[in-house]
Amino acid sequence: MQIKDILSKSILDAAKKTVEDGIFKLAENDKLPDILLEVPPKKEFGDFATNFAMQSAKVFHANPRKIAEEIKSRIQLEQIDKIEFAGAGFLNFYLKSTVIYDTFKKIFNAGENYGQLPNKNNATIQIEYVSANPTGLLHVGHGRGAAAGSAIVNIMRAAGYNIQSEYYINDAGNQMDKLTISVNARYLQLLGQQTEADFPEDGYKGEDIIDTAKRIIDRDGDKYLHVSEEERLNAMRELGYQDKLAELKKDLKNFRVEFDNWFSERTLHPAAVNESIEVLKKIGAIYEQDGALWLKSTDYGDDKDRVVVRENGEPTYLAADIAYHKNKFERGFGELINIWGADHHGYVCRVKAAMSALGFDADKLKILFLQMVALYRSGELVKMSKRSGNAIPLRELMEEVGTDAARFFFLMRSMESQLDFDLDLAKKKSSDNPVYYVQYAHARICSIFRQTTEMNIVMEDNPNFNLLIHSSEIDLINKIIDYEEEIEKAAQDYAPQKITRYAQEIAALFHAFYRDCRIIGVESNLASARLGLIKVTAHVIKHALNLLGVSAPESM
Repeated sequence: MQIKDILSKSILDAAKKTVEDGIFKLAENDKLPDILLEVPPKKEFGDFATNFAMQSAKVFHANPRKIAEEIKSRIQLEQIDKIEFAGAGFLNFYLKSTVIYDTFKKIFNAGENYGQLPNKNNATIQIEYVSANPTGLLHVGHGRGAAAGSAIVNIMRAAGYNIQSEYYINDAGNQMDKLTISVNARYLQLLGQQTEADFPEDGYKGEDIIDTAKRIIDRDGDKYLHVSEEERLNAMRELGYQDKLAELKKDLKNFRVEFDNWFSERTLHPAAVNESIEVLKKIGAIYEQDGALWLKSTDYGDDKDRVVVRENGEPTYLAADIAYHKNKFERGFGELINIWGADHHGYVCRVKAAMSALGFDADKLKILFLQMVALYRSGELVKMSKRSGNAIPLRELMEEVGTDAARFFFLMRSMESQLDFDLDLAKKKSSDNPVYYVQYAHARICSIFRQTTEMNIVMEDNPNFNLLIHSSEIDLINKIIDYEEEIEKAAQDYAPQKITRYAQEIAALFHAFYRDCRIIGVESNLASARLGLIKVTAHVIKHALNLLGVSAPESM
């Protein structure tokens, strides 16, 4: 348990003791506020501070100063040097000088395990993300979702949650019909059987469709010219789908994104979709009007009822989504998390309404929204792909700036905020580039170890960390101590940007340490302690970058 956790528990225990001792009373329905501990902006205000006395004044019906006094008198911790009042009821805590070194020693001894929190033994949480139609290349918007989703999976696993990641393949419906006729048209064109004028008006016109048709020809030649049109279209549907799915998976793999499960929408049609609709009919949650079937979603908080089966008997996308989310709940996940584009905001109520109607706890379905990405080059907005004139493919971005920079930049801002992506900055090999700055810190530490090894400067098995008294050393140690708490916060808030920010902060503190504290040319025991410090620093930087899906190079 970290000192912050120990201190929080002691404050809460002290507050409860004041009630037991009859000093303050707590009404039956009242509860004590959470303990909020902060690191004061100035060292003279202590190592930690809390405004708990002011927060609890309402439930204790007492003066914050009086509350602070009573809590202070009931805290007996060997790690605490002194506790002081401040302002109207702040408590400032000053740790004994040995606490930081004892804590860091435990981190040093934990080695590679530091950053992996104990398993929470929770019911498995499913996280579904990307889930783009397999009809074209992933674009940069999908890339942001892929980076965010995979980082959230990594962070939550590090925080001790049981996680299953899933990709929902939208491989049924109208978009697959359009893919079929598009691939078929390009196939015929490439073999001289049609012209551009014959291309379907509503077909997919991207160059990637031509690439798909070329790969079919490279593999099978003109064999589909010698079959019936129905047979050829069936072949183009399946071959086009498999080709697009393979390209999609290749891009995701190159982007360091892997899924535990790939779920095909096709497996829901027609049985699971029809079964869901029948269940909703039986419980009276569906009615017929104008030849269509409608979900009574207004009974569950939606602003209007929604069509689930059209007049022509075709199920809507909502019908498939109902069957899919029903399937998810029936698989026994403790919580469902979907990452959707911001344009799907209005879709949430109808899906949750259907889940409530089916008897599931809709609160266990959480939707995270992803805002748009705007790419800039030389200060100008980049709207189109240089190759195809269409939306910029993720693979094109990876080729231009690299996977590391693409992922790090995607993760620097909250998903709910629009992201302005500076392509020129992402390619810079200087400290101006945040991912380069963090990676360079790791590479520099690796370089130090290579240099000290050549000079026979050895890190002892049990370094004396009490020798690390320079402010740059203390600041770096404190930041390392904060790491697991940062992981926990990032997991709870589904916020990878907290880890990118942490990585930049610890890199900055290392660079300050490197400027202020020599390793070569100092006494051996001090050199050993400093080597121990930077060894842990390198581990934490690498661990943080790994959570983000970014590499930690040993040389640059």
